[in-house]
Amino acid sequence: MLKQSESKNVLDLPYLMSISSGNGRYCKIIENYFSVCTEIINANSLQVAGNSVQVMNASAVLLALNQFLEKNDDIDEQIATYMCYLSDNHRIDDFCSTIDQTILVTPKGKSIRAKTLGQKMYVDALHENEMVFCIGPAGTGKTYLGVAMAVAAFRRKDVSKIILARPAVEAGERLGFLPGDIQEKVDPYMRPIYDALQDLLGEDVFLRCIEKRQIEVSPLAFMRGRTLDDSFILLDEAQNTTVEQMKMFLTRIGMNAKACICGDITQIDLPYGTRCGLSDAAQILSDIEGIRVITLSDTDIVRNPLVQRIIRAYNRQIREGGS
Repeated sequence: MLKQSESKNVLDLPYLMSISSGNGRYCKIIENYFSVCTEIINANSLQVAGNSVQVMNASAVLLALNQFLEKNDDIDEQIATYMCYLSDNHRIDDFCSTIDQTILVTPKGKSIRAKTLGQKMYVDALHENEMVFCIGPAGTGKTYLGVAMAVAAFRRKDVSKIILARPAVEAGERLGFLPGDIQEKVDPYMRPIYDALQDLLGEDVFLRCIEKRQIEVSPLAFMRGRTLDDSFILLDEAQNTTVEQMKMFLTRIGMNAKACICGDITQIDLPYGTRCGLSDAAQILSDIEGIRVITLSDTDIVRNPLVQRIIRAYNRQIREGGS
């Protein structure tokens, strides 16, 4: 017999239940998070039992998982855990609305979309503004989503060129010693962006775009004096710009251009005492019309869950005054 504060809920979950090995993993995550019990009723149904509030929260997660699987979306243990967190904070309905907001579909048929509410704010900001600063820790999808938005704009013919830039702070004194032309010199530093572009465009299309200069890669220093019209411009690793470099970059933006500036202010490689251009610009420009500053947190990390634990450990040390 159930206690007064306990309840049972039987859910119809055909897509979740069809995963022969996956549903058990997700149920275990939900059971541990909400302290509920799950039981298979039949091939399509699952029962959740426990504290009535927690049963309601757990049921919301299970229904959301089923909804995402119905749309053939990628689900893993980290997303299931994130859904539990959102349901516990009464925000899972907001997250479920992201499933129909696909940025683009890759040549391999993979739908690219925001995977956290923070990422959704980032994508929405890029839709609505001419310039967006995205600040957040490693693994939050800052660069990948920025590149995805650039590719989507290029496919729609909103822009005719994608321009990728990165400060060469850690490489500035060594670029001249690397073999090859400037493209070959900066290639090693742009590899994460190249990987994203090949994933989103396909290797053949990516190479053709490079050859036609529809995709351009440039060290930040080489952008002085240019005006970048009809372009989607992505500045990666922006935490390694000086104030002067950032001002130079921001004033390159031309007509029909959109700029995305990404960085992690916890991983600054500038010489000691040098002001960070990213932090400076985000503070100065936050109230300017057409500019949006988005800050992602460790809850937006979509890499291996170990990365999230590492970031939180470092943040905890900082809060506790560790060196």
